Amino acid sequence: MRIDAHNHPNWYGYSFDRFVENMDKNGIDKTCIISWETPESEHIIGQTWIVSDYLTTGGPPVPAPFSQCIDFKMRAPERFILGYGPDPRNPKAIDQLHSGILNFDVKICGEIKYRMMYDNPDAIDLFRYAGEQGLPVILHFDYPEATKQKYIYPRRNWWYGGDIDTLERVLKLCPETNFLGHAPGFWCHISNDDEGRTKSKPTGPVIRGGKIEQFLDKYPNLYCDCSAKSACVALSRDLDYTKELMMAHPDRFVFARDNFESTLIDLVNGLGLPEDVLDQFYSGNMLRLMHMA
Repeated sequence: MRIDAHNHPNWYGYSFDRFVENMDKNGIDKTCIISWETPESEHIIGQTWIVSDYLTTGGPPVPAPFSQCIDFKMRAPERFILGYGPDPRNPKAIDQLHSGILNFDVKICGEIKYRMMYDNPDAIDLFRYAGEQGLPVILHFDYPEATKQKYIYPRRNWWYGGDIDTLERVLKLCPETNFLGHAPGFWCHISNDDEGRTKSKPTGPVIRGGKIEQFLDKYPNLYCDCSAKSACVALSRDLDYTKELMMAHPDRFVFARDNFESTLIDLVNGLGLPEDVLDQFYSGNMLRLMHMA
């Protein structure tokens, strides 16, 4: 079985029919269809997304509103698993997540992608609630200098979440909550250097012993969301090291795409991992995180 643990409705122009067709093409049985509710003032100019709710009904101008996730789920309940990541700064955030769990069987809290420090007390309250309800939390990280733009309006950069030390504080503050690290500000730390603080997707040889390895050894509530180009670039930098890391922590890496490519499948299938490790990667770990195993 393959479960894509991270994707969005109508992302890159993939409407429902095209989305399901792509799943079939790539042998994906289920997709975690997750919201991405970054406010209009906080998401990157020129990013490829469709805000159909906004265009047709005046709904929220966010990249992937939860309502679109619900729409996909209702059309093919056997193919989609719901994720919802309300803005922790909204005083109704916990109530919104509770409603999503109660009314729509939400299994994931995410994607959390906001221009805020994730150890903010309001965020910690939301993350702890998610943990109490058995939901893993997907955290997107980006560094300010690595996302700096040539223009100065409306933002000079597009940072999210804080830095790798912020993640460590979150892991400590929410020991009962499982977190999936995601995006350039997380995956750059596969290498034991600070290159990722100024470069979005570092390449070249990995210096072993990076923060990802350190945190996997130290914090049992950290998991790796292997989606998007940032993860594929990081995992491709030293294939021998990637295999060693996945073998050392076979229960902590999760197959996910955040796009519609087969890049990650080809990469991981080429590592020569044992069948049981591949089974955990492609579905077992995520099923366990969502209490569906």
